Amino acid sequence: MPGDERRNLIRQWLMESSHPIKGSDLAGRTNVSRQVIVGDISLLKAMNEPIIATSQGYMYLKAEEKQAPHTHLIVSNHSPEDTMDELFTIVDHGVTVKNVIVEHPIYGDLTASLLLSTRKEVEEFLHKLETTNAALLSTLTEGIHLHTLEAQSKDQIENACGELKQKGYLLS
Repeated sequence: MPGDERRNLIRQWLMESSHPIKGSDLAGRTNVSRQVIVGDISLLKAMNEPIIATSQGYMYLKAEEKQAPHTHLIVSNHSPEDTMDELFTIVDHGVTVKNVIVEHPIYGDLTASLLLSTRKEVEEFLHKLETTNAALLSTLTEGIHLHTLEAQSKDQIENACGELKQKGYLLS
């Protein structure tokens, strides 16, 4: 299958999906390696396609998803062992953890898309960290990191932040 045709299919599949699609799944559908898919995604992004890579796979940002009804940036500080509790606390209030951001002394702000909205997604994210032996970005900054939170109501974010503050995870 020619590259242009494959990229059009990938774009179409991502646009039609309401959930992230793993690179390995796209590779299987198109009968190419995952590395070819990584290159295809990079080319699509270079053509200004609003595709993001999340811990669950690739997503195409639809117009209604580009602007969240309510967003808030928080600064957290905790040990890696408290990551599950922090993320569960947030998603249990109906809030999505859009990303994690750390300030690297050489590279500046490093941002990774998370898009975690449920306990199941948090568990899958943490399982992937464990099975790949990857480190949390916050280990680069002694536990200090930022999250962009998104929710349907301001109250959901305020309630999540209140509980995070009570647990000692938020920096003021």
